[in-house]
Amino acid sequence: MTIAADFYDEQDSVFCSKRVCVMDAAGQLGSAIVHRLLLRGYIVHAAFQNHDEMQCFKRKYGCRNDDSKSKKLICFHADPLDYHSIVDAFKGCCGLFYSFETPSDYPTYDELMGEMEVRAAHNVMEACAQTDTLNKVVFTSSATAVLWGTRKRDQHDSPVASHSHSYVDERDWTDINFCKKYKLWHGLSKTQAEKAAWALAMDREVNMVSINGGLLIHPDLNIREPYLKGAAEMYEDGVLVAVDLKFLVDAHMCVFEDVSSYGRYLCFNRVINTTKDATTLANMLLPPSASSETQSLEDDTVYEQRISNKKLNKLMLGFDTGLEVQLN
Repeated sequence: MTIAADFYDEQDSVFCSKRVCVMDAAGQLGSAIVHRLLLRGYIVHAAFQNHDEMQCFKRKYGCRNDDSKSKKLICFHADPLDYHSIVDAFKGCCGLFYSFETPSDYPTYDELMGEMEVRAAHNVMEACAQTDTLNKVVFTSSATAVLWGTRKRDQHDSPVASHSHSYVDERDWTDINFCKKYKLWHGLSKTQAEKAAWALAMDREVNMVSINGGLLIHPDLNIREPYLKGAAEMYEDGVLVAVDLKFLVDAHMCVFEDVSSYGRYLCFNRVINTTKDATTLANMLLPPSASSETQSLEDDTVYEQRISNKKLNKLMLGFDTGLEVQLN
């Protein structure tokens, strides 16, 4: 597999071919990407919208201004709604891993959050266009920007995308009006933000790839997760998917380093389409007292899987995570 560094001239390679920015580095995904990039030998600009989170991160990694680790990991305060702070974080970088994190003082997805996420995406992509050294952007979106379609619930049809092929994949886009009608704010926000990013990327000739991840499985996952709005419908239609953090990070590394990557990639390694799967997920989401009640469910229902990630799986064939070598 050819890696992204091959894009650059020899005179530029020392300066920027291994220097990348991760924004927002405070989230579950962002911090894991930072850690993996450091293991792979990159110099990382870790960008945070919250100053306190940045300080906690620096303490976690033991960064001091005078040590060698600080030469590999540089922290920036970068508010996605503040264009100039973003530009500063991107300086000298050849790549960007971008994922939107809701502000700590406004963690709920609603119509306002959608507008905020779109503005942030616009600022980030504009800053990318103004950064001469930046050659590739990995934009983290969501499967919810793919699977909500135009069919109406009151017609007793599937609410997921309607198309000529029998499954959902990267070619599909969530219908914005459908999300507004049923208040699917997470899907609405992710769809509008990703569309805004793609529009600006094409207009400004920014090399962008997006990863549309399923429900991220992590220790703090709970029933209030915005992705889960409409989970019952997703489950019954065979499109409720989840992804482990390690696999999601692997996918980000792969699409960044492989020069053949293009367009959108649905990313998941779990399909929740059986009663056993649903019970396992419920036990993760609910407190122990409530989840114990779900363990007695006995049902062998299996819903047909109607979502495909073949495009990503094909790209990741033979991908070397490098963890075995790095961790020894």
